[in-house]
Amino acid sequence: MATSTPRGTLSLAATLLTASVALYMALVAFGNITDFGTNQQFVRHVLAMDTTFKDEDLMWRAVTSRGLQDAAYVAIIVWETVAALVLIYGSWLWARREDPRARRMSTYGLLMVMLLFGAGFIGIGGEWFSMWQSEDWNGLDAATRVFLFSGVVLIVNQLPAPRAQTPAS
Repeated sequence: MATSTPRGTLSLAATLLTASVALYMALVAFGNITDFGTNQQFVRHVLAMDTTFKDEDLMWRAVTSRGLQDAAYVAIIVWETVAALVLIYGSWLWARREDPRARRMSTYGLLMVMLLFGAGFIGIGGEWFSMWQSEDWNGLDAATRVFLFSGVVLIVNQLPAPRAQTPAS
């Protein structure tokens, strides 16, 4: 009778968790493509810093060019789409139990998500463009949730697979 091994359990956890982040990123990218204007306004307001405290020492950072704002938004959508595709591929590899490639592809995709939400939204948006000062256009809580969720999944993906035990003779 076959029993679940720790290796199988870890692989299942990595598969399902990676697939969860892949689904999330695919839905985010899909939403940004099909409802382009909603988050376009978010990006424009954050980059323009038009709802911050208007501190003279910080306002020089504002990007008010609609062309640059929209280029940044399109770059975000492309990054989200590529991350989703990499994570979908990583999930597929985990499901096929191709551990070395699954771990590598999932790591790439998860790092892409963490860079976007950590460096991009928390670091650049939150600090450089002072998004934390805005009551209306502040996405730091959501970015932090995605960053932490992706980080936990990355840790699970990096856990060493237990070695198969050979039965005693």
